[in-house]
Amino acid sequence: MDPYSAIMSQIFWLIFLLLLIMPMIKAQTLEWSRERLIRAIEEKRKSRVITMIHRQETRSFLGFFMMRFITIEDSEQVLRAIRMTPKNMPIDFIIHTPGGLALAATQIANALADHEAEVRVIVPHYAMSGGTLIALAADKIVMDKHAVLGPVDPQLGQEPAASIVKIKELKEPKDIDDATLVKIDVSEKALKQMFDTVKSILLKKGYDEETATRIAEELSQGKWTHDYPLTVEHLKELGLKVSTDVPEEVYALMDLYPQPTGTPSVQYIPVPYQRPGNNHSNAGGK
Repeated sequence: MDPYSAIMSQIFWLIFLLLLIMPMIKAQTLEWSRERLIRAIEEKRKSRVITMIHRQETRSFLGFFMMRFITIEDSEQVLRAIRMTPKNMPIDFIIHTPGGLALAATQIANALADHEAEVRVIVPHYAMSGGTLIALAADKIVMDKHAVLGPVDPQLGQEPAASIVKIKELKEPKDIDDATLVKIDVSEKALKQMFDTVKSILLKKGYDEETATRIAEELSQGKWTHDYPLTVEHLKELGLKVSTDVPEEVYALMDLYPQPTGTPSVQYIPVPYQRPGNNHSNAGGK
């Protein structure tokens, strides 16, 4: 091989290795930045901060990414973190999720509900389905004023359990096939189980029997579609303890969980703008 080809070969492999390790370096740098900010939030609020943030994140230089949901692995990690937290230390649980496995969400919600010190679940953008179940385990739900929660009605695959049960109202039993009858039976059990779970969690958090029953009925029995957004105002009307005092550091933390790289669908200049007619500059020396 001539010297020129050898040099070009070395440059090629150097670039290849650089492309290979750069995503890992970037990921580790982000991880350190997250840890520093989480520690800063803990020191400021005198609490234990636990995060569960599900976003699509680039995992390699090829641009690979995956959707993330609440899983059993998540519940294992959260339960371990709660066990490691002193009983008299408040917990700030920062959550951003589309939902996920009901079993895992129920485990997390029960563990938070049983924690002796104050539990604050912070929702900077959304916490749907199982994420809402976790939020209900808080002494105080802290949400951005435009953030949303969602119904917790059980789903059988892609089908709402409440809708499956309604088949009984539309058809005579003799006209329903055996497979659908089984689905109806499972759906009825799932609806009752979720109602009981939500009510139990709310009772642990100090809600009275009547309020806990009403909220559990509203959220778990299929009154709305599963992706229906429940706003701060709506949640307050239901009787839930909701605040909109999201710490600024939480928004900064969310910035450290970037979406996949590529052409952005939303762009803006990331600086605060002054309101029209409110110019406080000292132009002209005045």
